[in-house]
Amino acid sequence: MSPRIGLNLQTILQTATQIANEEGVEAITLATLAKKLSVRPPSLYNHIDGLSGLRRKLAIHGLEELYSKLTQAAIGRSKDVAVHAIADAYVAFVRAQPGLYEITISISDPEDIEIQLAGQKIVDLTIQVLNGYGLEKDAALHAVRGLRSILHGFSSLEQKGGFGLPLDLDISLHLLIDSFLAGIDKMKKDS
Repeated sequence: MSPRIGLNLQTILQTATQIANEEGVEAITLATLAKKLSVRPPSLYNHIDGLSGLRRKLAIHGLEELYSKLTQAAIGRSKDVAVHAIADAYVAFVRAQPGLYEITISISDPEDIEIQLAGQKIVDLTIQVLNGYGLEKDAALHAVRGLRSILHGFSSLEQKGGFGLPLDLDISLHLLIDSFLAGIDKMKKDS
């Protein structure tokens, strides 16, 4: 069967992302996707390897999008300003693309080189930003894990409505990042 004219992987990923962001990850099915694209479900198989293949492609797409946003935020900045910029970009990405973000977190296959490479680019960028603090080897990786945990935790709580008090969330995020940065200074002094 030949591919339908106008249907390509990018169109499929954009449509699946829209479904995930608007209706949730569970709403992504091949039948729903095909209906939204006005094609028959078998037409999708010319571009993806079933639902699991679609989710894998979406995860890679999401990691690449996140990396792009973080890179744009970090360019021309260093140390505290860069960390705050990537934190803001990370949270903004999750706010704008909640379903896509959820897929990037839920698909983690240590055997999948393409997923691992997409995730490693984000780690490498974060290490590069944190290099300004003089952290090396394991200390830098611990700091990357810490920052990721803060940003994921904050974003997840926000998405689930976990912040019920009428306080500005962006101020809370910035105070949290300031605390993280104070910890970085302590890590450097203790090493």
